[in-house]
Amino acid sequence: MNIKHSTFKGGIHPPGRKELTSGKKLVIAKAPETVVIPMLMHSGSPAKPIVKKGDLVKVGQCIGEPNGFISAMVHSSVSGEVIAVEPRLHPKGQKILSVVIKSDMQDTLYEEVKPKGDLESLSPEEIKQIVQEAGIIGMGGAAFPTHVKLTPRKGKTVEHIILNGAECEPYLTSDEYIMNNHADKVVFGLKAMMKCMGVQRGYIGIEDNKKEAIEAISRALGNDESIELFSLHTKYPQGYKDQLITAIIGKEVPSGGSSADVGAVVFNVGTAAAISDAIQEGMPLIERIVTISGGAVKNPSVLKAKIGANIADLIENCGGFSEEPTKIINGGPMTGLAQYSPDIPLLKETTGISCLTKEEAEVPNPQLCIRCGKCASICPVRLLPLYIAEYSLNGDYEKCKKYHALDCMECGSCSYICPSKRTLLSSIRVAKREIIANSRKEK
Repeated sequence: MNIKHSTFKGGIHPPGRKELTSGKKLVIAKAPETVVIPMLMHSGSPAKPIVKKGDLVKVGQCIGEPNGFISAMVHSSVSGEVIAVEPRLHPKGQKILSVVIKSDMQDTLYEEVKPKGDLESLSPEEIKQIVQEAGIIGMGGAAFPTHVKLTPRKGKTVEHIILNGAECEPYLTSDEYIMNNHADKVVFGLKAMMKCMGVQRGYIGIEDNKKEAIEAISRALGNDESIELFSLHTKYPQGYKDQLITAIIGKEVPSGGSSADVGAVVFNVGTAAAISDAIQEGMPLIERIVTISGGAVKNPSVLKAKIGANIADLIENCGGFSEEPTKIINGGPMTGLAQYSPDIPLLKETTGISCLTKEEAEVPNPQLCIRCGKCASICPVRLLPLYIAEYSLNGDYEKCKKYHALDCMECGSCSYICPSKRTLLSSIRVAKREIIANSRKEK
C-alpha cells in the first residue's frame, strides 16, 4: 500500500533509549496474589464500587459502575475474595477509593464474558455500548473514557479518525509491541470506531524508527483504501494529538479549541486493540501491555500485566533494580509523574514505568537566559516560552495570558533545548495554574 510521510514544525530529539526493550520477547507478569484496583483510572468522576468486603468475584466481573457520563466501568482482573474497599495510594499522589482483591489463583472467568458478534452485524450504538461496558479508556496516558470520545460534541462533525502509533516518549515501547504483534487487532479496532462514528476516512501515524510496526500494520491493512498509513518523522512530541492532526490531515487545532474543531478525533493504538478484545472476545479492560525500563532496571522489559498489580512486583519480574533508582516515573521522562514509592497499582492508563539512574535523572543548575530563542524555535505550538516563564517568575500572570500560556501543552521541549538549562516548563505550569485560578475567582 502507499505509505505517506509527514511531520510537524518544531520538536526536539531527546535520546530514545528504546533499544532497552524494543524487539524483546513479551514477559507475562507473575500472577499477583493481591490486586488493588482504584475506582479512578479515567478522566471525570470516580466509579462507584458495587462490591463489598467478603464478596467473591471473577475475572472480568464489574466491580465499579460509572458515576456520571464522563466516567468508566471498572472490572476485576482476578478471581478471588474482596478483602477491602478503602482508600489506597494512587500514582497521582493521593489516596483513592480502591477495591482490594485476594486472588484465588484460579482466574475463573465471569460468565458474561463472551464474544459480541461480527462487526458487520453490530450497529453504531451497540459498538459504543460494548466499549462503555468494557470500561475502555484512552490507553496512551490521557485516560479519557472512550465511549465519550465516540460521542461527537453537539454541533461538531467528525470526518477523520486518527490512530496514534507515534510513541515518541523515550524508553516506552508498549505501543510498538502491540503494533508489531497485534496489528490485526489495531486495524479491527479502528474500523469499529469508524463504523461507530460514521467516519469514512481513517489514519494511522507511526514514527519512522518503528519499521517493523509500519510493515505489520501495512500487511494488516492490505488493500483497504479507507485507511491511510503515515510514516512520521521521529521526533518529540510527534505523538501529541494536535501535532499528529497537523502532520496527517494538515489542519491546525485553533488556540483554545479542540480536535473536534477541525473534524478530527485521535485514539491510541492500544485503545483500538482493547476495542477489538471487547468485541471479538467480550473481554473488558483488565490487563495491559506496559514498559518497565530505565538504566536502574536489571532487565528492562515489556510486560503483560493485570490491572491493579503492584508496580514494585512488576519491577521484580524484570529482575529488580540493578542499582538504586534516583527517580521512578509513572510514564515516560518527558511527561510522566515522579513517584514517591513503587508500591502503587498498575492502572489502565499506565504506559510504562521509567526507573532512572543518577546520571539519567540529573538536573543541571539553571543559568541566566542568554536570549538565544531556541525555546521559541522548537515550540510545537509556536509560543515564546522564555517570555512566559520570565513573566511567571515576576508574578505577572496577565502578561502570561496575553502570551497564550494556556496553549502550552507541557511537552517540556523548551526546558530540554535551553542551553542555560532553565526550568521553563515549571514556570509556565505555575502561570497556567494561576491564570485558571484567577479566571474562576472572576466568575
